[in-house]
Amino acid sequence: MPLSKDRLERLIARSTDIVVATDRKGMVIYYNDGATRSLGYTQDEILGKFVVQLYPDFDEAKRVMSAMRDPGNGGLGIVETFETTYVSKSEQRIPVAISGAITYDEGGDEDGTIGFAKDLRELRRKDQLATLGEVAVGLSHEINNPLAVILNQMDLLERDIEALAGDRDSSVEAERLYAVRREVSRVSEILARLGEMAETKQYETIGYIGPTRMIDLRTKPPSTPADPRLRGLRILVADDDLGICRTLKEMLEADGCVVDTAGDGVQALERIDSKPFDIVLSDVVMPNMDGYELYSAIRERHPEVSVLMMTAFHYDRDHIIKRSRIEGLEGVIFKKPVDPQRLRQVIAETAHKRS
Repeated sequence: MPLSKDRLERLIARSTDIVVATDRKGMVIYYNDGATRSLGYTQDEILGKFVVQLYPDFDEAKRVMSAMRDPGNGGLGIVETFETTYVSKSEQRIPVAISGAITYDEGGDEDGTIGFAKDLRELRRKDQLATLGEVAVGLSHEINNPLAVILNQMDLLERDIEALAGDRDSSVEAERLYAVRREVSRVSEILARLGEMAETKQYETIGYIGPTRMIDLRTKPPSTPADPRLRGLRILVADDDLGICRTLKEMLEADGCVVDTAGDGVQALERIDSKPFDIVLSDVVMPNMDGYELYSAIRERHPEVSVLMMTAFHYDRDHIIKRSRIEGLEGVIFKKPVDPQRLRQVIAETAHKRS
């Protein structure tokens, strides 16, 4: 059965592509449902308006018309999959590929244009995902092997340090090794996140500089619901390792806590003197004022504030934890890296006891 004119018009009207036609003066005389869905304008808002309204500026509209008159784009009066940009009602720039033609009247004079535009956003997204998958495979192969070598060498180095140190304090060296391990683990998490995005074909972007965006490779928070007892707790993290401060702050803020940080015990005490906190999460070994000295000062000046301690060392040469426990320290998270679930549990239980 031949396709009737009426049926053809209905198909074009319902097409998911953007279909726009203009008269010889560039005024829009046809605008289909697909254009409304993609660009946001209704027919009443765009019919009779200058077609330049759909482009970023007049020069871009002029570039498209010049391409139609260039025989190199599919033939004289024709363009095929010519890439340009439309601007939606919400001022979003939409990349499109136009296939269109100049229309002529019976005398052979230009009568207007008609164009079918394909929204390229989904196609480009699929291309990005395909590229992402290739990048993820390549990175995993090229980076994971060196990371494994680094970790193995660090284990050997840690043994050498312990053997050479004997009974002497090697806490600074151990802290540095821990910092390297933590950052290696962070690189591994990023690679795993890349692989996950490539497999699920889902990713998000975040703002970078100006209009530029970048893929969000941050580790997503656990899907388990946050403990409601954590919400609103005012927590101070005191640690001379800025990486520890940053990661604990991000994790606890995701649980609804209000978190501040300090680089040592002196800074921590200044923070506590200036504003209220519910809990202080303190490192044991810090310059200027160690965990025991900080705990003692808090107990004397702010007895309402609970203190929890964490350390990267099994060996407590100065008996900081032992002395603090004797004098009433409520809890110790003894070994870094801190287990997130255990940390949340201890903080929640400590806050509940205080309330």
